[in-house]
Amino acid sequence: MGEHGGSFVAVRRISQGLERSSACHTSSAEVVAGSAAWIGRGLSCVCAQRQESDERGSFELTPLQEECLQRLQSRIEVTYDSSRPEHQEALRALWNAAFPDEELRGLISEQWKEMGWQGKDPSTDFRGGGFISLENLLFFAKTFPKSFQDLLRKQDGNRAMWEYPFAVAGVNITFMLIQMLDLQAVKPRTLMGATFLKLLSENEHAFDLLYCITFKLMDQQWLAMHASYMDFNSVMKSTRLQLERELVPEDITRLEDMPSFRLLAR
Repeated sequence: MGEHGGSFVAVRRISQGLERSSACHTSSAEVVAGSAAWIGRGLSCVCAQRQESDERGSFELTPLQEECLQRLQSRIEVTYDSSRPEHQEALRALWNAAFPDEELRGLISEQWKEMGWQGKDPSTDFRGGGFISLENLLFFAKTFPKSFQDLLRKQDGNRAMWEYPFAVAGVNITFMLIQMLDLQAVKPRTLMGATFLKLLSENEHAFDLLYCITFKLMDQQWLAMHASYMDFNSVMKSTRLQLERELVPEDITRLEDMPSFRLLAR
């Protein structure tokens, strides 16, 4: 247990090099306990802070942008509830998308550690991102299945001996984006947030799509920095800075125009 009362799981690479079996999620990695908080508060020092140069007061919204923001905020406010059938089905759908050839034995099962959850009950990991973090993972799995599988199975690049846990990292990315874009405010207070709301008014799936871009970009930063699991906060900070550089230019009129969008593969 960490000083914040949380914990993370680190994934240790057993087999190294370019060769990986089709069942590498069970044969090439093992999950072990760590000693730092990965969820929510554990990354707030990196994700929630705003630079003084980002402050612009508040930005006025069009009626459409305001409506889109309110819908997204409604999603953000939903906590994961393991007693709700639709939440249970979403969790099962995520497992089936991740491991289509492996039957899930239960919503509480040691199998979940294979995906990079902290324990056998994924519901305990959603406190940092809420139900939307599960929706983000599921959107990623369905929309960009190749990239999703590559990240889940750590297929690309020269990987570290101790890798970031895939699912827990995904929840942290949701949390980071909510904080970075200031999505819980009545009106955006940063240029970044205002820019995103313009994109959201053009594409109702903008947040989910930006999540996919961010996850893939984070992995690229991880590889470029030759990071191991203790470097995760530094990687997230680097990822945020790159997102800021790519989102703000005036010629970005849709998320598909971002350079990092080209990292994704279906």
